Amino acid sequence: MSKRWKGSMTVEAVYVAPIIGMVFFFSVLAVFYYHDKNILNGCAYEAVVVGSAKAREKEKVTAEAIERIFYDRAENKCILFRASDARAEVKETEVCIEVRAKHRGMKIAIAQSAKVTEPEEYIRSIRSLESGLKSVQGE
Repeated sequence: MSKRWKGSMTVEAVYVAPIIGMVFFFSVLAVFYYHDKNILNGCAYEAVVVGSAKAREKEKVTAEAIERIFYDRAENKCILFRASDARAEVKETEVCIEVRAKHRGMKIAIAQSAKVTEPEEYIRSIRSLESGLKSVQGE
């Protein structure tokens, strides 16, 4: 009777080992996917913030310059999704970038934008309102 059951552990291992291997493989792939998505998201955000700051300083900012900033940021990163395609758009009040990347069957799509702010004008308007209130109050 005991001779009949000797091979049962081997048969079970034949079914279980590939399943465990596939779960491990897909877990590693998922970690790489989210790692690369975060890296590309950070690079895109840095590109639009730099573009927004340059636009605020009244420098001529082009979509090509924003895309170049993105590619420079993402160039030496350790990622699977090497083939990324960035499309930037510079509006009067906003800088936007869309990034698409793919590796085999996986795809990443990211969109980032940053407003072109004028903090100096806002501060000046608040100060002029404060000075106007002080003059009205007679201080």
